[in-house]
Amino acid sequence: MSISLLMAPFGASCVIAFILPDSPLAKARSIIGGHVISAGVGLVMLHLFGTSIWSLALSVGLSILLMQYTRTVHPPAGADPLVVMLGGAGWSFLITPVLLGAVLIALAAYGYRKLLSSKAAKRE
Repeated sequence: MSISLLMAPFGASCVIAFILPDSPLAKARSIIGGHVISAGVGLVMLHLFGTSIWSLALSVGLSILLMQYTRTVHPPAGADPLVVMLGGAGWSFLITPVLLGAVLIALAAYGYRKLLSSKAAKRE
């Protein structure tokens, strides 16, 4: 996997997706939507207001508000605006690593759960 697909909040997303699969926070909608919304907020704030303590704080708060409104709450995604703004990310960051990485996490977690359930069924 390319290093360009790595983003620190994805580690926490994997913990939730693989270890707590029944949590609403682990649903694909939350993983993908939460990361895309939060990174998008970070990009908009970065390009409109630059990086300051106030724009950083506002971007995290706005991300949380939008995730709640869209029912895509995913706590690790709350850090995405900070990653985007402190890293000076460009608009392509929204596609790679954010969207592509979130989709891969959701798909891998789904496959992992299916594998575990089929192994459990064989034992019974």
